[in-house]
Amino acid sequence: MTGSKTSSILGRLLFGLVLIAAIAGVWWKLSQPTPVKVVFAEIDVGKVEASTANTRAGEVESCRRAKLATLLGGRIEQLPVKEGDRVKKGQLLMRLWNDDQLAQGALAKAQVDTARQGIAEACSLAAAAEREAQRLDLLHAQNYVSGSRSEAAQAEADAKRAACESAKARVNQAMAQVNVVKVEQGRTYLYAPFDGTVAKITGELGEYSTPSPPGIPTPPAIDLIDESCLYIKAPMDEVDSMKIHEGQPVRISMDALPKKTFPGHIKRVAPYVLALEKQSRTVDVEAVFDNPAEVDRLLVGFTANIEVILDVRNKVVRVPTSALLEGGRVLVAGAGGTLEERPIKTGLSNWEYTEVLDGLAAGDRVVISLEREGVKAGAHFEAEASATVAQP
Repeated sequence: MTGSKTSSILGRLLFGLVLIAAIAGVWWKLSQPTPVKVVFAEIDVGKVEASTANTRAGEVESCRRAKLATLLGGRIEQLPVKEGDRVKKGQLLMRLWNDDQLAQGALAKAQVDTARQGIAEACSLAAAAEREAQRLDLLHAQNYVSGSRSEAAQAEADAKRAACESAKARVNQAMAQVNVVKVEQGRTYLYAPFDGTVAKITGELGEYSTPSPPGIPTPPAIDLIDESCLYIKAPMDEVDSMKIHEGQPVRISMDALPKKTFPGHIKRVAPYVLALEKQSRTVDVEAVFDNPAEVDRLLVGFTANIEVILDVRNKVVRVPTSALLEGGRVLVAGAGGTLEERPIKTGLSNWEYTEVLDGLAAGDRVVISLEREGVKAGAHFEAEASATVAQP
């Protein structure tokens, strides 16, 4: 009886101890912090570039683009081209009504013909008067005529000669008037100043075309673009302008051609800072494609961006720039399954990679999911995935 009672007590004690241990285990597990899931990147060796990009969107522009208008306003009489046409230098693009000037031109030419006929008459009379003066001069020398008569003949010959010269001057004047009318007529014609494509026409046959006065943004009659020569123009922050110079390599990207970049180089850096109201001060930079044939159907006005490559380091230890904390620190896997901060010394940097001079080696792993809640030094972690910094 006593042994049975002792066994029952021991069983209860053993059950109590097991229950207490289970409760303690559950409590310990529940009291442990929930690990945060993080993504690591494995450090590798590769290329790092220092670069800078435009502060606002740039665009594709043409080396030659003319927004044309006639020098005079008037009704459109002739419009032999349409939008999209390829034209040659000197080709007629537009003519305004100019019948009045054509009539003035015809009148001026008739006046030239009349003046030329006046030359023949006046100069013939002058030649006859000179011969008569010479004859009377000889007779006067032989005392056959008086001196007054000889002098009168000479005066008449001089007058006739002056009339002849005056008739010649009237011809020159009439020819000058022809040129004046021709210039006036030219103000009603619009010719292509270079080979190009007609991008836009403002106006139709019979409509009134108005030239663009200074300071008034009137649409041009014809917008002509030379598509054989295109470049990228983009604004750079004035802080970076001293690092940029002609000939530097660039990468060009365009919204119309996503996930593609094209090699190019700096063609021109503007010699002045552009200060626009409510915008940062910038310097315009122009870049051209190294291989224009690689770009399919490039259109003037495409949004484009320029990334200027300032310096390049090859075969260096690099870390994703997204893994850097303020002050040149990174998070790495520490002992006990917690995250630890590690200071590093950095070199060249861009938005993608940063050169590591000290503090990390190839094969180390750093956290790149810093934006997640709870990712900080001392936090327990659980590796979700790893990413390798691939060498280009």
